[in-house]
Amino acid sequence: MSIIRGRFSKEADKKVIQYSESLSYDSRLYPYDIKGSLAHVKMLAKQNIIPKEDADKITKGLIEIKDELDNGVFVFNEELEDIHISIESRLKELIGDSAGRLHTARSRNDQIALDMRLYVRDKTKDAIQAITDLEKVIVEQAEKNKETIMPGYTHTQLAQPILLAHHLLAYFEMFERDKARFADSYKRTDVMPLGSAALSGSPYNVDREFVAKELGFESVTQNSMDAVSDRDFVIEYLSNAAITMMHLSRMAEEIVLWSTSEFGFMTLDDAYTTGSSIMPQKKNSDVAELGRGKTGRVYGNLQRMLVTMKGLPLSYNRDLQEDKEGLFDTVDTLLLSLEVFTGMLETAEYNTENMARSLKNDIILATDIADYLVKKGLPFRDAHRIVGNIVNYATTNNMNLMDINLEKYKEFCELFEADVKDISVESSIKSKNVIGGTAPEQIEYQLKRARKLLD
Repeated sequence: MSIIRGRFSKEADKKVIQYSESLSYDSRLYPYDIKGSLAHVKMLAKQNIIPKEDADKITKGLIEIKDELDNGVFVFNEELEDIHISIESRLKELIGDSAGRLHTARSRNDQIALDMRLYVRDKTKDAIQAITDLEKVIVEQAEKNKETIMPGYTHTQLAQPILLAHHLLAYFEMFERDKARFADSYKRTDVMPLGSAALSGSPYNVDREFVAKELGFESVTQNSMDAVSDRDFVIEYLSNAAITMMHLSRMAEEIVLWSTSEFGFMTLDDAYTTGSSIMPQKKNSDVAELGRGKTGRVYGNLQRMLVTMKGLPLSYNRDLQEDKEGLFDTVDTLLLSLEVFTGMLETAEYNTENMARSLKNDIILATDIADYLVKKGLPFRDAHRIVGNIVNYATTNNMNLMDINLEKYKEFCELFEADVKDISVESSIKSKNVIGGTAPEQIEYQLKRARKLLD
């Protein structure tokens, strides 16, 4: 820490160094720190704030340091608290006193704000791409199963027949919203804070727009106090990630259920399952279960950041050092989860015979029978009550609905005619021919739409 302890008469206590260091985790920011420094020093030379000769030395030194870091030969000094000081210290070793000019017209406050925005901006693009890759697999599986009929559920109870493609495309819609959230938050991340200095702006003739252009930012921050203390863009990433993980967790729950012997709707590839330590027969959906479990830690990272920010006065406070570990963990968890779920879904097989077998209990057609009566002129509430009585009769007598003869149907309601027996899972599916429905025509439209969105 001695590189910035000029005001103090003694070195920091060793426990304080241990307590306040961030190098153990913020070292992953080195590409962004060097990228920002290269743009900064280029601007300093352009504006004649530092001599061009020194700027050239600094540039050459930074490129050499990046090469060392890229190749894993950079030697970290544990006494230096963060990646910024580590790079600056190494730069001084390489080029001498000229290294001290790099920090002209900036503070670590706007430096780390820049690094974090560069990092989150990149990871936002990575998240959008990873979600897109998963969506492509969903659409591929839906294409293969656009004629497969399965039971739809509410409350995890048999509800109505649907096409498997319709079920899969529900997740496509979820992930499209996730992509939209990431894309929207990207715009607020894509704002360049360098030039805000510690909190009040720079006294030098800096060209902030030049640096922004060098780094590919759309705009620059408009208030220096807000710029150094803002972590809304981190919170938005964490929030977006939490929602995406929630969607993965919902998918995971269905994968777990569908791959049980009781459901038997899905068979997972061996590469995405595990065995039991004592039960040889087991093929566990542990990967999906882990995705379900990891969702909680992503939620925790979001809550952690919100709590860190909620009581901070303007402007920068050291509490903001706590913005990194939870963010890094969420980035790693989200991106790996998306990649794993993409592979798991791509290699999964659907057991259509078991789905068809589950439809033999034609109680799933009860709503269609009620709709039949409504189309005959009966108010829906009356139709609902009558069909409820029919269902009760069928279950009491251990019968299917279509096993009941027409005479018995007429005892429940005179509006029943012979065509009630034409009701089937196929007719049920075809009848839902409205936008967003499960009819084959609608699935074709939704698949076309999904492909267009992916293109």
